[in-house]
Amino acid sequence: MTDPRRDSDPDDDAVQDDRVIGIAFRRSLIALAAIVAVALTAWAVLTLRTGREDAPVEESSPDLARLLERDATPDAPPARYIDIAAEAGIDFVHVNGATGDRLLPETMGGGVAVLDFDLDGDPDLLFVNSGHWPDAPDGTAAVDTLRLYRNDGGRFAEVTAESGLAGAHGYGMGVAVGDVDGDGRDDVFLTAVGPNRLFLNRPDGFVEAGDAAGVVGGETAWSTSAGFFDADADGDLDLLVLNYVEWSRAIDFEVDYRLTGIGRAYGPPTNFAGTQPYFYRNRGDGTFDEVAEAAGLHVTNSATGTAVGKGLALMPTDLDGDGDLDVVVANDTVRNFAYINRGDGTFEEAGTLLGLGFDRNGMATGAMGIDAVRLDDALAIGIGNFANEMSSLYVSRDGTTFADEAIGRGIGAPSRAALTFGLFFFDYDLDGRLDFMQANGHVENEIHRVQASQRYAQSAQLFWNCGPDCRPPFVQVPATAIGDLARPIVGRAAAYADFDGDGRLELVLTQIGGAPLLLDGDPAPEAGWLRVSLEGPPGNPRGIGAEITVTIDGRDQQRTIMPTRSYLSQVEPVASFGLGNAERVDRIRVRWPDGRVGERSDVAADRTITLVHPGSASASP
Repeated sequence: MTDPRRDSDPDDDAVQDDRVIGIAFRRSLIALAAIVAVALTAWAVLTLRTGREDAPVEESSPDLARLLERDATPDAPPARYIDIAAEAGIDFVHVNGATGDRLLPETMGGGVAVLDFDLDGDPDLLFVNSGHWPDAPDGTAAVDTLRLYRNDGGRFAEVTAESGLAGAHGYGMGVAVGDVDGDGRDDVFLTAVGPNRLFLNRPDGFVEAGDAAGVVGGETAWSTSAGFFDADADGDLDLLVLNYVEWSRAIDFEVDYRLTGIGRAYGPPTNFAGTQPYFYRNRGDGTFDEVAEAAGLHVTNSATGTAVGKGLALMPTDLDGDGDLDVVVANDTVRNFAYINRGDGTFEEAGTLLGLGFDRNGMATGAMGIDAVRLDDALAIGIGNFANEMSSLYVSRDGTTFADEAIGRGIGAPSRAALTFGLFFFDYDLDGRLDFMQANGHVENEIHRVQASQRYAQSAQLFWNCGPDCRPPFVQVPATAIGDLARPIVGRAAAYADFDGDGRLELVLTQIGGAPLLLDGDPAPEAGWLRVSLEGPPGNPRGIGAEITVTIDGRDQQRTIMPTRSYLSQVEPVASFGLGNAERVDRIRVRWPDGRVGERSDVAADRTITLVHPGSASASP
C-alpha cells in the first residue's frame, strides 16, 4: 500500500497553493489600483472645481507606481555555502545498520551537538551514530555511538578515544548538552533505541554515569530528542526526554508496512502505540528523580487510557511571557503538545487550546523538527512536517492564541513537497532579521517508484526574511544561490555555530547513512555582527533559558540561550545578532532565568562579549 499519511501529489498541491495565492495577490493589486484611481479622479475633479493650478493629474502616476510596487519583494541575497567538512577534518559517516528489513529506527536518526567540552572557547562537534543491530552478520565491526571532534579555529581533530567516549555502543538517536553537576563543564546525554546514557565531563575525560544519575530509562524504550533547562527555577538543570513509539523488531514486522511494487517499507508510526516522556528533576547533586507523570507531562487518550504522544522534537520557550519556560513538543501523526509551566516545575498540556495542536485544516501532521524565535513583535514556532504537508509557522502576538501563517509568510507552498526534519531560524546575511532553513530527506529509499515527484535525497531550503513590509516576508533563496546547501542529501539533524570566529554562523547537517555537511558561507556578508555569551551561576553556567535583547536605533532583536532546538540536536549556547550597517549597539539587556536583569550600553560591532550573572563573584560592581 502507499504511504497513508498523504496520497496527493505535492507538485499539484503546491501549484494549487501558488495559484490561489497569486490570484489573491493580483486581485488585491487590482483593488488597490482602483481605489487609488478613484481617489486621484476625485482629487482632479475637486481641483478643477476650485480652480487650483496644481500639477496635472498625470504627473502623479509615479506615486501610483510606487504605491503598487510597495509590496514587491526584492531578490534574496545569495548564500553560496561551501561544504568544508572533509577539508576541516570531519570524517564521520553515519551508519544505520540497514540490511533490507526496513526497521523503522533505521530511517530516523542521528543527531549532532555543539559544545565546548574542553573550555578553550572554540565550539566543538559531537555526532551521534546509530550502528548495527545485534543480529548483524558475524565480522561486522562495531561502531562508536559518539564521535567527538575538537575545534581549533575552524579545523577539527577527532578525539573520541582520548576524551573517554570511545567504546560507547548502542543504537544512538539524539543528544542533549548541559552541566548537570555544577562543575562548569558540559555533560552529554545520549538518547537511543534501548537504554539512554549520561556522560559526565571530567578534567581527564568523560565518565559514564547514567545508572548512578538515574536517567537510563527503559531497556526497550525508543528515546529521541532531549533537552536540559531549569523547569522549576531552583537554579539547576532538569532534563526532558521524549519517547517516540512502542517499538521492537517483532512489532515492526507485525505492523508490516508495505509500498505497492516495493514490499516492506518504513512507513509512518500510525499503527505503533504512543509513549510518555521522561522528565528528570535535578536533585542538585547531578542525580535525578523521574517525575513526568506527577509533573503533568503524561497525556493519555480519554477513551482508551493509552499514551498519545509520539514525540520527535521539543522546544523549551516562554509561550505566555510569565518568565517560566514552557515546552512545545512536535509529535509525529498525532497532535502537538504545549506544556504550560505553572511556575513550580509542573505543567498543564494546552496545545489544542493555544492553536498549536493541529494544522490550519484541523489535522495532525507528521511533525519532525522545531524551533521558536521572536519575529518582530510576535512569537513564531516553526515545525517541519512530512512530505505533502507544508512546514508550519505558528505565530502569536499575545501568547494565548497561535495561528499557522506559513502560507501568508511565504514558507507554506515551497515547503510542501519536502519532507523536513531539522530546521532553525538564523540570520544568514546579518541584516538583523531572522531567516529560516530546513533540512530535508525522505524516509523511504525508493519513494520515487510510487511518487514520481518525491526523492529519497532532497535539497535543503533557505528562506530569506525580507521584513514585515514585504509580501510575503519570507522568500525562498533559489537553489542556484545557496551553493552546497542545495546538494540533495537524506537530511536529518541540523545545528549551527560560529566555528571559525568570523561572526557568521556555519551550518551542520547530518544525513542517514552518509557524511555530514559542514557549510561555510562565501563570501562574508558586508554587515556588522555581535555575539553574546553568558557566564551564569554554578547550576547553569551557560545561562540556558536567558533572554538577550539588543537595541539598535530603537529597534530590538531578541534571542534565547537554548541549545535544544531543531531535531535530535543542540546548537551553540551563544546569541548571534546581525547588525546590518550599524557600527554600535545602543543597549544589551539580559533577563536571566532567575528573573535578574543585567544591561550593557554602547557596545561596538564585530565582536564577541561575555556577560556575567549579577550574582556571580566575577560580576562587575
